[in-house]
Amino acid sequence: MKIKEAEIIELMSSDKTRDKGVRMMMDAYQSRLYWHIRRFIVDHDISQDVLQDTFIKAYQNFHQFKQESQLYTWLYRIATNESLQQLNKMKRMQKNDEESTNYLQNLVADNVQPDADEVQVLLQKAIQSLPDKQKLVFNMRYYEDLPYEDMSQILDMSVGTLKTNYHYAKQKVEEYIKQNFTE
Repeated sequence: MKIKEAEIIELMSSDKTRDKGVRMMMDAYQSRLYWHIRRFIVDHDISQDVLQDTFIKAYQNFHQFKQESQLYTWLYRIATNESLQQLNKMKRMQKNDEESTNYLQNLVADNVQPDADEVQVLLQKAIQSLPDKQKLVFNMRYYEDLPYEDMSQILDMSVGTLKTNYHYAKQKVEEYIKQNFTE
């Protein structure tokens, strides 16, 4: 399906057609945003809740969309902020950083597809061990192959900072896998 941002924006801008615009926006971006959130949050049910919150925020705050960026980068920014808030809630429920990391890594083990090989599981655990910003940057670049310029708009970081975060995240992921891979 070809995404028609201009049509979605036009429909969302009018009170009479806003509902149709929301449905069209959800159809167009639901899958991409779900996987963006899911790679960060891991748990399917919580990811669904965050996705729903993302679309509610987009609907309620559409008047704040200035059209200075693409609609998808604005939606990604909302989804990212909602994911970070949810992750912070999840972390507050844990007693310390180590317990939080263990919780997320166990969640990965529980949510990885049954036919995933050891390297896939290790990759997911390695990603979950990263600091939040590096995790975000790594997922957006590695899985979604987003250009640094789009990531810069979504995360409100300079391209140089993003490249540095990706470089360090990649190094940490490689090191984690090397230390934990057993043949």
